[in-house]
Amino acid sequence: MPTKIAPGVYAVDLCTYLPSAKALIISDLHLGFEEEMGKQGVFVPRVQLKETLTRLEWIFGQVPIKQVILNGDVKHEFGTISKQEWREVTRLVEFLRRKNARIIAVKGNHDTIFGPIARKLELQEVNEVKYKDILIVHGDYVPKKLLPIIIMGHEHPAITLREKAKVEKFKCFVKTKFKSSTVIVQPSFNQLTQGTDILKGELLSPLLIDLSYAEVFIVNDKTHDVLPFGNVNKLQ
Repeated sequence: MPTKIAPGVYAVDLCTYLPSAKALIISDLHLGFEEEMGKQGVFVPRVQLKETLTRLEWIFGQVPIKQVILNGDVKHEFGTISKQEWREVTRLVEFLRRKNARIIAVKGNHDTIFGPIARKLELQEVNEVKYKDILIVHGDYVPKKLLPIIIMGHEHPAITLREKAKVEKFKCFVKTKFKSSTVIVQPSFNQLTQGTDILKGELLSPLLIDLSYAEVFIVNDKTHDVLPFGNVNKLQ
């Protein structure tokens, strides 16, 4: 079951979902991550795309989806387009088009040369998406015009929970404020990394000033449930 995060905005597994638009928002896939790690001498099994498509197949079975918004950092490398990135972004787009989903790509900070892929695959690439009172941005800059609700990625939020000797890290959604806007930060869809612990890590986005009173929604990786977990200050 989708979990309500804000009016008209729900969490479905690692994605946000807008029922009135039948729109699924996916952030920070970072396809090609394994090849980049290999260049640094770290062997990572190339399983991310397979696990990504399996997870998306499950999500498509939960809610009706007519459009998919790729909210930044679809590929991983900054300065080039690797063979793995070409291949895997193409397979992702083919998968989504078989589902008859319209695809929009929002530029992320890792997408400096995403343009050639977007043109070849005939993807619409934009800086922002506006839908009613909702603004969808990657989160690496402050938009010129704010809307009541902002959905962003970029931060890769996660949280570490401890119970006696047991320590476990979970990806999570974060709901906070920026000026008069409600900001929803969704977790990375990258299947190989958990993300940055919001209780410890330095915040990257200029839209995130102080998370002390932010609400946290934890994603159960096994069941895909998104569970409200209270405010950051209580978790600390």
